[in-house]
Amino acid sequence: MLASMVKEHQVKQGLLKEVSDENKRAALAASETACNVMGDALGERAEEVFAAQRKLEKEAKGLQTNTAHFAKQSAQWLDMVRKFNTNLKELGDFQNWAKTVEWDMRNIQSALDYVEKTSEAKFPTAGGVSAGRPA
Repeated sequence: MLASMVKEHQVKQGLLKEVSDENKRAALAASETACNVMGDALGERAEEVFAAQRKLEKEAKGLQTNTAHFAKQSAQWLDMVRKFNTNLKELGDFQNWAKTVEWDMRNIQSALDYVEKTSEAKFPTAGGVSAGRPA
C-alpha cells in the first residue's frame, strides 16, 4: 500500500512537472511573441521619430538660411534709409543755403535800388543820362 501511494505520488509529480513545463514553454512563447510585437512597434515608432527629426533639421536649416537672407536684406534697407536721411539733411542744408543767398541778393538789390534812387535824387538825369556820370 505504501509503495502504491509512493508510485501514485510520483506519477502525479510527473504529470504536474509536465504541466508545469508545458505552461513554462507557453509562457516563454507568449513573452517572446509579445517582445517581438513590442519591438516591431517600437522600431516603427523609432523610424517615424528619426524621419520627423530629419525633416525638422532640414526645415531648421531652411529657416536659418531664410533668416540670414532677411537679416542681410534688412541691413541693406537700413543702409538705404540712412543714406536717404543723410541726403535729405543735405537737401535741407542746400535749401537753407539757397534761401540765405536769395535773402542776401534781395538785400543787395534793395541796397542798389536805394543807391539808384538816392543818386537820381542828387543827380537828376537829363535826357536819360545822369548829369554826374559820364556817358
